[in-house]
Amino acid sequence: MLLRAYLAEFLASLVLMYVVLETGNSLAIGATFALVRIMSTPISGGHVNPLITVALASGEYFPLMEVVPYSAAQILGGILAVHIFRNFKL
Repeated sequence: MLLRAYLAEFLASLVLMYVVLETGNSLAIGATFALVRIMSTPISGGHVNPLITVALASGEYFPLMEVVPYSAAQILGGILAVHIFRNFKL
């Protein structure tokens, strides 16, 4: 179950970051953020951002032991989005 949550955070971060890089359009970014939140919330809580994960853990709304794996998945999703943006034109 946890692997599924990490994958959801990874993919949500990847998609959101790619749209930010590709379009720069605030309407497209907002719509994408809403979409990835709707899709990932039932699976992983839909944090999408390491800062949100840390904030929830500091408020004791999220297990502290899950902060590093969630944040790693989110950061790796963002890194892959940058790699795709730089090296491929979709």
